[in-house]
Amino acid sequence: MADKSSKQPENVPGKYYVDQTCVPCNDCIKEAPSLMQYNDDESHIFFKKQPTTPAEEKQAKAAMAMCPVDAIGDDGE
Repeated sequence: MADKSSKQPENVPGKYYVDQTCVPCNDCIKEAPSLMQYNDDESHIFFKKQPTTPAEEKQAKAAMAMCPVDAIGDDGE
């Protein structure tokens, strides 16, 4: 499970986040391209936008389910 105390610093504030265990496999970006992106050196992925519609919420949940290292959480503030 993702650790909200070790969020990637680029995450926008909100419920969803990526923590520092991210291995940039690209699976989550495929699920939620409007919500997530790579950092500048492509060493990890972060939430650039929080979901604001039911469709985006579904994408965020799908990205979380796809993460092979459980680096995506939904218990942020």
